Amino acid sequence: MLRNAPKFYEVAKRIVEITDDCILVAHNAQFDYRILSTEFRRLGYEFIRPSLCTVELAKDLIPNQPSYSLGKLVRSLGIPVTDRHRASGDALATVKLFKLLLDKDASRSIIQQSIKLNPKHQLEPRHLDILADLPSVTGVYYIHKANGDIIYVGKSKNIKRRINQHFTNTNQKSKKIQALVHSVSYEATGSELVALLKESEAIKRIKPIFNRALRRTIFTHALYSFTDDDGYINLKIDAADGRKKPITTFSNRDSGKSFLTKAIEEYNLCQKLAGLYKTKTSCFNYEVKTCNGACIQKESAEDYNQRVEALINKNSYANKNMVIVDRGRDVDEHSAILIENGVFKGIGYYNLNYQINHIEVLESIITPMQNNRDTQHIIQSYLRRNNRVKIITLAT
Repeated sequence: MLRNAPKFYEVAKRIVEITDDCILVAHNAQFDYRILSTEFRRLGYEFIRPSLCTVELAKDLIPNQPSYSLGKLVRSLGIPVTDRHRASGDALATVKLFKLLLDKDASRSIIQQSIKLNPKHQLEPRHLDILADLPSVTGVYYIHKANGDIIYVGKSKNIKRRINQHFTNTNQKSKKIQALVHSVSYEATGSELVALLKESEAIKRIKPIFNRALRRTIFTHALYSFTDDDGYINLKIDAADGRKKPITTFSNRDSGKSFLTKAIEEYNLCQKLAGLYKTKTSCFNYEVKTCNGACIQKESAEDYNQRVEALINKNSYANKNMVIVDRGRDVDEHSAILIENGVFKGIGYYNLNYQINHIEVLESIITPMQNNRDTQHIIQSYLRRNNRVKIITLAT
């Protein structure tokens, strides 16, 4: 779409003309205004226009929405949208949203107060210089202060965009980073999973001053199993306990319950035995004919346990030897995450199938990394969210 599009300098004069004496209206206007101002500044022109942000207006006029992203917001309001994520489609959606907001603000007081004569935050020249050297790739980034010390480690699927957010956010942590940042280094990974693992290890090793939250364990709850007196395997979401061996882990209790709810449907499990329906008799699903009756011993423990074990086997890599194959840094490259006997060994990159099919060669290209409870959580969570990831089982 951009191959034959005009360069910015070719349309700059027309943009000045059509925006003269106008207020720029945009969803997240700060971002659009910053882009325009930056491009004009490169041409030696100071582009100044008042702006109005439909995100801020929507938060004031339509509070308590689950999301204020353009797509989700217009959907929840029943605004028809075509050609999403294209300039015309998004612009028309913003127009329809803005008209609705104008109707809601009968006194026009909020809109008058929301007009910004200048953007909230202008990037400093040194921040622009840092951004200019960063790529829009998946990887891990390291924010350094003047003496070279790393003050923050992060991962992103788009490093340039994420650093831009650090430089434009107005929360206290972002302001401190903006004041101290001198340079940003990065490591492209291609794979989000590799980036997550590298980020976790770097934070534990370096202990940057602005990564305090992630120094702690990143999960709070886990899925456990036990066999009851009748021989049925029961499941339970509970607070993570280092003395017990979990099937898989979760960032919070709600995500664990959500996982179990889907598992009950996918594996035809009993709500009572999965710990989501407290009763001394049959579960609700049995009453509506979607449970085979394990809750009242109507289904044999042997048949029921087979399905529970299938769930456990899929979501736990305990005692397994396998390689998780994901995206690489280049088109012809893949990343490999090696698990041996249920232990995360490290990551590597390969170009040829020969390398991945021979364990001796594979081990030689793997860079060792620490195995801990957080790496297990990261890998299991990633595999739950990404069903298309390729897994190769290795012969023992």
